[in-house]
Amino acid sequence: MVRNDSIALLKEHLSFWKELTREQQKNLEQSILKKNFSKGEIMSGGSENCAGLFLILSGQVRAYIVSESGREITLYRLFDRDVCLFSASCMLKDITFDIYNEVEKDTEAYLIPTAVVRRLAKEAVAVQSFMNQLMASRFSEVMWILEQALFTSVDKRLASYLLEQINIQQTNAIKVTHEKIANDLGTAREVVTRMLKYFQNEFMVSLSRGVVEVINKDKIEKLLS
Repeated sequence: MVRNDSIALLKEHLSFWKELTREQQKNLEQSILKKNFSKGEIMSGGSENCAGLFLILSGQVRAYIVSESGREITLYRLFDRDVCLFSASCMLKDITFDIYNEVEKDTEAYLIPTAVVRRLAKEAVAVQSFMNQLMASRFSEVMWILEQALFTSVDKRLASYLLEQINIQQTNAIKVTHEKIANDLGTAREVVTRMLKYFQNEFMVSLSRGVVEVINKDKIEKLLS
């Protein structure tokens, strides 16, 4: 059972809370589990690992899919106070693909087990509405990623990625490998390496082992205009 200060956090970030009966709220309080995950750990993934809904307290999680050839593409990232819906994918009808959630920074989260979510979704329209809204939001992000992958050139996708990582890591010296970038963008490592070398030759970035340092942010931003 979680503490009172944790309950206040759940009330704030789970919009359906106030619509539950007192008995449902009490059952939810007694069922929620606090979880800790280390960087590099797979928090959830695949239909065989249907944990439930995660509310991220702190940390960073990457949601991604894997092709039959083993190539990855990042769909979205979860940060503080985000809710992970696809960790309960077994509850979602007609979802025929597996989404994996990789911990990119040490993460602390609350877990509402699948059985509890399933029961509440049957009993409370507010829970169903919450899940539908969350699903719509996530699919909007996924569609944006697919649009980028299909219709946007690699140089612009890489430029956008580097600017995003500056905001996430709060530094121009981005700690990331070429393979990691390729997995995020859903392309080949060789393509990323070639494009980064082009960026370096154009004095936009400086490359070193495991680090891409943006040295001319304005020039990178111009690629997106």
